[in-house]
Amino acid sequence: MTAIPETEALPETATNARRVALIVAIAFFMQLLDSTIISTSLPQMGESFRVPAVAMSIGITVYMLTMAVFVPLSGWLADRFGARNIFLVAIALFTLASLACGFSGNLTQFVVARAVQGLGSALMTPVGRILVLRNASKSELLNATALITWPALFAPVVGPVLGGFITTTLSWHWNFFINIPLGLVGLALVARFIPGDREADPKPLDWLGFFLTSLGLACLLYGLERIAHPEDGMLPTVALIAAGIVIGWLAVRHLRRAPHPLLDLSSFKVLTFAISTLAAGTIFRVAINATPFLLPLLFQLGFGLSPVDAGLMILAYFLGNLGMKTVTTPTLRRFGFRSVMVVNGIIASASIMACGVISPQTPQALVVALMLIAGLSRSMQFTALNTLAFADIEAAQRSSAATLSSMLQQVAMLFGVAVAAAILNLSQIARAQPALDLVDFRIAFFVIGAIGLVAALRFVVLPPGAGAEVSGHAPRN
Repeated sequence: MTAIPETEALPETATNARRVALIVAIAFFMQLLDSTIISTSLPQMGESFRVPAVAMSIGITVYMLTMAVFVPLSGWLADRFGARNIFLVAIALFTLASLACGFSGNLTQFVVARAVQGLGSALMTPVGRILVLRNASKSELLNATALITWPALFAPVVGPVLGGFITTTLSWHWNFFINIPLGLVGLALVARFIPGDREADPKPLDWLGFFLTSLGLACLLYGLERIAHPEDGMLPTVALIAAGIVIGWLAVRHLRRAPHPLLDLSSFKVLTFAISTLAAGTIFRVAINATPFLLPLLFQLGFGLSPVDAGLMILAYFLGNLGMKTVTTPTLRRFGFRSVMVVNGIIASASIMACGVISPQTPQALVVALMLIAGLSRSMQFTALNTLAFADIEAAQRSSAATLSSMLQQVAMLFGVAVAAAILNLSQIARAQPALDLVDFRIAFFVIGAIGLVAALRFVVLPPGAGAEVSGHAPRN
């Protein structure tokens, strides 16, 4: 299929590619900041709604499940109605739902608003990636991907700190109201600068594929999320994960046989996409996503620091994430994807393991230096993974590839937190202690780092010239 411009031919200029990527990054930042900022204000929200703080977790669960249900549909909607139009709808839904969350007077109103937010978020991430892919040539894909990657690195680190500050100095309502100006700016920029396009011959909707994919993803993600809350009982958790795997298998079986599948699985036949998205990429993302969950707990529970002091320590981690942006492109151009992802992956995994060695007696300068190295290597690997995934994807595969990538990243994100939480809980149970101790965090960081190390070594299977058209690297014969 070929894309038909709704206005005029898409300009293939570097300036346009960067502009589209920056606009998409603004929307991604709004979405990801909201996802991380809410956790700090749940006690205050529970008090405001006159419900226990633990009951407020339903707001996170509903948001996640709504995302899981509608993410598989996003690629089809982008092809059917135009990626820019769906992206505009996604931002509008998310912004209006944020306003409704801030004005919610009870738990029911809040849950409904969060469900609408989840719908907007489900459409935003994959459709935003589709827009970037359609407006960036392969030579510009690396720079464009680096731009849309920084919100995923920035928001999880700064969100809890910012949320705590806003909740303390203003009120929990403003954690949602800050999305309003971001959303309005995003809407204006998308409408003004991003050209519209649609598929020449959109496929009919695969209803059975939508049902199976959405149900399987929802069961799997909810089951993974419950691992971090063992007090709710393990039997429902295991049942949900098992159901998600079985339904997912049925979904894959259907998608491979359907004449017009909701998702085109042929992307997995592309080696660079399969390795960076499904195989080693998913495993390494587990380690990447576990680290921001473990670090605040380490500094507060293991070191005994206040939330503010812990946030300042993690700030070095964030600065490392940003600091790598200026050297990512020349590094990949000089050494290529395979060498960078293997060597940098080993460094990133070693830095995670090193977090298990530090203690309250470790000189602060060394802790800050470790946070910088961990942030630098995490940023490099994250950008390389996200760029290589689409290096060899054909135009007809973009919508499905972007949707599949978003789905697998959601699984990796929750699985990373779930694995880290499970290791901490199992270590504490094995020691028969009522509270977490520094030794529990050491075990968790060692295991998570080992997972990353295994994944890093798996990138060796990539050919030396993998993604060369995107990185500009010229492998030696």
